Amino acid sequence: MRRLMRRREATETAGEVAAAAVVPTPSAEPDATAAAFFDVDNTMMRGASIYHFARGLAARGLFTTNDLVKFALGQAWFRVRGNENPDHIAKAKETALAFVAGLKVDDVVRLGEEIYDEVMSDRIWAGTRALAQAHLDAGQRVWLVTATPVELARVIAQRLGLTGALGTVAETADGVYTGRLVGDLLHGPAKAEAIRALARREGLDLSHCAAYSDSANDLPMLSLVGLPYAVNPDSELREHAKENGWRIRDFRTGRKATLIGLPIAATAGAVAGGIAAGIALRKHYRSS
Repeated sequence: MRRLMRRREATETAGEVAAAAVVPTPSAEPDATAAAFFDVDNTMMRGASIYHFARGLAARGLFTTNDLVKFALGQAWFRVRGNENPDHIAKAKETALAFVAGLKVDDVVRLGEEIYDEVMSDRIWAGTRALAQAHLDAGQRVWLVTATPVELARVIAQRLGLTGALGTVAETADGVYTGRLVGDLLHGPAKAEAIRALARREGLDLSHCAAYSDSANDLPMLSLVGLPYAVNPDSELREHAKENGWRIRDFRTGRKATLIGLPIAATAGAVAGGIAAGIALRKHYRSS
């Protein structure tokens, strides 16, 4: 009898332990002051988004093969040159006016959606997408922050299920681009300023936030947050990250990592490519 009682007690104790093991542990409350900011080109997406957009225009007969080759070579030149000096940025801002003047916002958004689905979706880095999803799962907001025109950036954000996007803003009147920029190109220090403004508006504590980029050009943005990540970093950013103990995530392998750098646009190169794309669009829609 005593043995039977001991067995019964042991069984009941084991059952209590098992029951306790399956009781879900209450999760921590989401930090409403935390958010994540992701660069796009070569961070969230392989290559430059505006280059892929131009390829989509070429497939529609709005962009010649010769134009596309010149565009790709221009991007490679900017990438090889590395650091962008103020003259490059000033020239990019000046010529960016030609990219947007006379275009209908609705046309750009529609084409952006089509081209994302056809060309860009397969170029999203699965690893970076998973990082963004982890922030969303933790109840945090996630924004793209890019020099890409904000309309295209928003398309990418929407397709990825993110909170939103900060991008280069062009002035519009009656649904048509005027050819003037609102503020500066969203590049370098301008990204950091845009994030500061967003943080004030949304009540974010930047020391609780994370930022992700591949480029040393984004050091102002990365240095602004408490959790900076170097993703597929260029050599300068990789070195800086190592020196400062930043997290590094590289989703490239071997030769592929070297080749990925070639089609990437530094900001000025990306905008310059967008100019030609915009001119082609403008000619098309004005003649239709």
